[in-house]
Amino acid sequence: MAVQPEGAPCWADAMFTDVEGAKSFYGDVLGWTFGEASSEFGNYTEAYADGKAVAAVVPPMPGAEEQSAWCLYFASPDAEATARKIRDNGGEVVMGPMQVGDFGSMVLARDPGGVVFGVWQAGAHEGFQARGVTGAYCWSEIFTRDPAASDAFFPAVFPYRAKTMETPDGMDFRVFHVGDDPVLGRMGMTGEVPPEVPPYINVYFGVDDCDAAVAKTTERGGAVLLGPMDTPFGRFATLRDPQGASFSVIDMGTAKGDMPTMTDVP
Repeated sequence: MAVQPEGAPCWADAMFTDVEGAKSFYGDVLGWTFGEASSEFGNYTEAYADGKAVAAVVPPMPGAEEQSAWCLYFASPDAEATARKIRDNGGEVVMGPMQVGDFGSMVLARDPGGVVFGVWQAGAHEGFQARGVTGAYCWSEIFTRDPAASDAFFPAVFPYRAKTMETPDGMDFRVFHVGDDPVLGRMGMTGEVPPEVPPYINVYFGVDDCDAAVAKTTERGGAVLLGPMDTPFGRFATLRDPQGASFSVIDMGTAKGDMPTMTDVP
């Protein structure tokens, strides 16, 4: 797959204290298979859907045994320049820019509201080898308690233009586009979200049967956070794996309802 345009989601990974447990869980729920762990790069292990790289799992670095969470990376033609934009616009560079062998260069960062994300300048590793199919990345959404900060920050760092989604319930939802392509959602976190839940980016993976994926998740010790529910984009559910990382699954073949109206943000 070709290198993604600047600002497009291009890769996802997560740290797990129990990597073998994570491989077993996601293998069951999403049908992933796994490559050999790369000891040179901290036992980084790629996950595959139908033989194509779609994500990775890795044990935490010593002293960084925090809550497991999925990290989404955005494509950049110049990681150094993107890191400068992150700092210049009120964000924090947590790690990098760092060269990862001949695979590429990475940055880990936080937006002004605390949302953690990655930046990837592709080398030999161009990112997702499949998207929008069973087991592969489909979509992602920023969940933030400071929507105004995210709305100012991300289009200043990446070449995004924004649209607001008109919803009957007045939900605070915005979609960032690269050119004509929607690449990232932004949801304002309401008071219904427990205060201990940090802002984050929710990553969606494709499944053939949303309800079956939910059943498998609970059977394997995970939890259902939301859904399953039907939407114009597909039937989806938000889940939490046994090690605490949240993610969503979506069956895009069962979309129901009319597409919402999108309005350009001036």
